Amino acid sequence: MFIRLSAAIAAVSLLSGAALAQGAKPTDPQIAHIAYTAGLIDIAAAKQALAKASNKDVKTFAQDMLRDHEAVNKQALDLVKKLNVTPEDNDTSKTLSKNAVDKLAELAKLNGAAFDKAYITNEVAYHKAVDSALETTLIPSANNAELKSLLQTGLKIFQGHQQHAEHVAAELK
Repeated sequence: MFIRLSAAIAAVSLLSGAALAQGAKPTDPQIAHIAYTAGLIDIAAAKQALAKASNKDVKTFAQDMLRDHEAVNKQALDLVKKLNVTPEDNDTSKTLSKNAVDKLAELAKLNGAAFDKAYITNEVAYHKAVDSALETTLIPSANNAELKSLLQTGLKIFQGHQQHAEHVAAELK
């Protein structure tokens, strides 16, 4: 229970940087950086899980995360190049990155079933937080129609990830 609660708290804090917490509407370059950073975080977590996980369903989930987040991040990079937009680092993306480093270090100390459970629990909480931020802040704040469309596509994919993670988590109990 403690691991689940701490993972949920950590995931919610991932998206509570000053830009979102203070209600300031992020710009498209900031949104692009936040979304790309969130994808990089899940790529790093998936790579760690592929190296450390002992459960085959957890490994399969991590492979899916790696594939899907790399694909979405490639689409995001292609879009910002097409639009000639430079993603802008901001308090939210900085908070995301810092908290991700801390979470990866915490997970690195675990092995076997303890790692599997902590990783998948964090993935559930992380996807809930990212999905919520996409729905309530990032998509409504996006001005460019192509960026908004990419975020909406990402949201559908990431909602599927959340459901997949919840299923794997339920099987690990």
